[in-house]
Amino acid sequence: MMTALCDARGLFLSPGMPSFPPMQLRLPFLLGLVLIWGLSPSTVHAQDINEQAVDASIARALNFLATQQQDDGSWRTEAWGESTAITSLAVMSFLAAGHVPNEGPYGERIRKAVMWVVDLQEANGMLVNLARTHGPMYSHGICTLMLAEVVGMMGEADAPKVRRALERAIRLILESQQYEKNDRHAGGWRYQVDSRDSDLSVTGWQVLALRAAKDIGCDVPANSIDYAIQYVKNCSVRGNKGFGYQPGNGPTPTLTGTGITCLEVCGAHHTQEAMDGAIWLDSNPLRERDSYFYYGVYYTGVGMYKIGGDHAMKSRKHLVDTLLPIQDADGGWTPTHGSERGAGRIYSTSLSVLALAIEYGYLPIYQR
Repeated sequence: MMTALCDARGLFLSPGMPSFPPMQLRLPFLLGLVLIWGLSPSTVHAQDINEQAVDASIARALNFLATQQQDDGSWRTEAWGESTAITSLAVMSFLAAGHVPNEGPYGERIRKAVMWVVDLQEANGMLVNLARTHGPMYSHGICTLMLAEVVGMMGEADAPKVRRALERAIRLILESQQYEKNDRHAGGWRYQVDSRDSDLSVTGWQVLALRAAKDIGCDVPANSIDYAIQYVKNCSVRGNKGFGYQPGNGPTPTLTGTGITCLEVCGAHHTQEAMDGAIWLDSNPLRERDSYFYYGVYYTGVGMYKIGGDHAMKSRKHLVDTLLPIQDADGGWTPTHGSERGAGRIYSTSLSVLALAIEYGYLPIYQR
């Protein structure tokens, strides 16, 4: 049984940055490092990100999202109508930028969206509104993560209902993990609650949801997290050269970011699989032409941020340099490949904001 959620969920700032001398003193100092230690100029330039431009990009994106919200609080996909998953991604993009329910310019929009998702919860705990979807566990994992992130921010009138919905949603994820599977797929999740195989893509959202829920006091058994970690490691490509969709598959940037994120979020910090995956991702960065580009924007952004150091700096600069030039005039992003086109601009815009806003540190799941 799930325990009551008794811990208040607050907002946390990123760990404090170290103190540096003024910029006019830092530039000669950094140049000296290059000359003395032989550091390549690209290492220094990886930190040269126009954060004001990032802030402005995020603000424009949130304004775009606000204009696209439906009267009932939901957001829609391009091809399939309103969606609990897309709505939850949009909610988290506002949270990631420091906005909370019931306060500020977007407060009521956030609250209305959260309650729209909660009101659609099914009897078994599933959070999905598209009966024809082929992958309800995708939606469920994303929505559960959103509830775990927002529950401590809700007002007194709404918080009990959101807590109950979260507890039921977590219970369903745990039950789904227990369905009998062979050794290659044990510990993971796939499209259906009772799937007999697993994939890293669906597993990623369930892992994030479990970790976020555990952090706020939900009863998530440690062996469930350990079981998931083992499945994620099974998806590591032989020789630890990235991660694939399922055990035995080749690596992609998006799935490598997913694998790294899962391990780091679960507390398996700097494992050989994750560190070698980060090295592989440095050499094989996400490109706009890649399949599931915006999905990869999110997971490579979070995963490499969790790894930290040069990997994080290079990844952030790459994402900023890739995303900002392709942002639309109205503040959104338009997906151009495969099924992401059907998911639409709310999907791509929300994931872009979630990646760009990592450094803000407002979403607890981002904490290192």
